[in-house]
Amino acid sequence: MDERSRYVKLTKDQKPVEQDIQPGELNQPIHVPQLAVPKCMECGQPLPESYAPPADEPWMTGIFGCAEDRESCLTGLFCPCVLFGRNVESLNEDTPWTGPCICHAIFIEGGIALATATAILNGVIDPGTSFLIFEGLFFTWWMCGIYTGQVRQNLQKNYHLQNSPGDPCCVHCCLHWCALCQEHREMKGRLSESISSETTIVNPPPIQEMKSADVKETPESSSANNSDHTNLEMQAL
Repeated sequence: MDERSRYVKLTKDQKPVEQDIQPGELNQPIHVPQLAVPKCMECGQPLPESYAPPADEPWMTGIFGCAEDRESCLTGLFCPCVLFGRNVESLNEDTPWTGPCICHAIFIEGGIALATATAILNGVIDPGTSFLIFEGLFFTWWMCGIYTGQVRQNLQKNYHLQNSPGDPCCVHCCLHWCALCQEHREMKGRLSESISSETTIVNPPPIQEMKSADVKETPESSSANNSDHTNLEMQAL
């Protein structure tokens, strides 16, 4: 069968239909629902449909679960500046732990030592001076709570954690040592989970042996055949 031509011949009286096409109308973007997926601004991973900022994922441990990790509990009790520096280094690999540790030691441990000395020398130091010292220390503690709260907020953004038990800055102002231990346990648990998920056990393939149907000649048999050929005598005709 002869296929008919797909082209249509136009006569002189017929003209193509003219359409009003505005400049740039053919270059409009096409909406694809599969690509319109909300993604995290920090890690770029697609978020579920039920996601509501800041996040609804719970913490691995509670704020008062310090006894679950004895090492971090003792470090946070006696050397909270070291634990804070380790937390910042684990969160930001480009930042060494010594810088945050020194800042924490100066403003928080130094402030606590100054407050203790002022309380001991209550009768020696003028009451007005003591009041100014305590007022300055209260303001410094509030500023340190904001700084350490920002670190906790960055941790929540990375792992999509909820505000538990409250705002990060308020948690550090009221429960600073417990918050440091909780953040360390959270990053330690997340890191161990990521390492265990990345490592896979691969078994080596079984040893395969190839056997041919024809039996090969042994060196002894081949040498015997060669000797038979060499023992031939030539006789004159």
